[in-house]
Amino acid sequence: MTDVVIAEVKENGVATLTLNRPKAINSLSYEMISIISEKLTKWQSDDSIKVIVMKGEGAKGFCAGGDIKTLYEAQSSEIAFERACHFFELEYMLDLFIYEFEKPIIAILDGIVMGGGVGLSSGASHRIVTERTKWAMPEMNIGFFPDVAAAYFLNKAPGQIGAYLALTGSTINAADVLYIHAGEEYITSEDIPLFLQDIEAFEWEEASQVGEMIKNYSTKPAERSLLKEMEEEINSHFRYDTVEEIISSLEKASSEFAAETLKILTSKSPVSLKVSLKQLRDGKVKTVRECFETDYVLALNFLKHRDFYEGIRSVLIDKDRNPQYQYKKLEDVSEQFVKSFFTL
Repeated sequence: MTDVVIAEVKENGVATLTLNRPKAINSLSYEMISIISEKLTKWQSDDSIKVIVMKGEGAKGFCAGGDIKTLYEAQSSEIAFERACHFFELEYMLDLFIYEFEKPIIAILDGIVMGGGVGLSSGASHRIVTERTKWAMPEMNIGFFPDVAAAYFLNKAPGQIGAYLALTGSTINAADVLYIHAGEEYITSEDIPLFLQDIEAFEWEEASQVGEMIKNYSTKPAERSLLKEMEEEINSHFRYDTVEEIISSLEKASSEFAAETLKILTSKSPVSLKVSLKQLRDGKVKTVRECFETDYVLALNFLKHRDFYEGIRSVLIDKDRNPQYQYKKLEDVSEQFVKSFFTL
């Protein structure tokens, strides 16, 4: 047993992974990723293990993402840079492994689920949201891009909602998570402990029984899906394949949504906006493995990109929320420069 990840195996074949860095909202460290990979690899080939449960320790959330402050150090030395590259390699390999895992994985998406937390859970066979779920791919806020195969799962969202979420980094509730197909079932946070008790007490025979047990606790969220209500307006602006056209469309509109969305987009790194939109559009025809491969190339190139570190500085280091990006305007970012992020 370790401090950062608690692994438990019950006699009935239920194995539980608990992310255990509650003060950091269970942000993923290099060590955590290594331990989770090791445990899942072992359990994959262990016939006595029937079901895996993934959850987060503490009241704040499942996982707030990767340990970004550690990545910030990548600019300080060659060793730190190589470690950051290896972090992304291990993270993406683990996330893909979960997509391909042959046994049921129940991910409890209670509270904050962002970035790397989305990546860790997106391939799970059963993703459960609660009334406390706050889901986001907020990488645009730090001059990065929505990674962990976001170009795969965001393209499963209805209409242009995936592009909207990718470029704005918006946080959504449980009803929205279900609407974009980033979760399967809703169980109240109050019922989660009872549900897990039943999972651990059940005599498992086959994987299909997991779905049946979830249905016993599953209800519908009280709140409505705001994305569903905004879908028509989102589609009208985000149907374009260039950021300039999206911005222009928002500028011409007179709605509160358009004004607020325009304000959000113009606060982001122009490089991040253009690279992320291309990543998402290209991802429409890619497999999940191909999306992870693209993300790895993009991540290594962002680690060499000054605006990425400036984004982190402004949000997490100095917290002044006033990034001084090298590329300040969309017109500063050429198509050729955007394409350069997709090759090593």
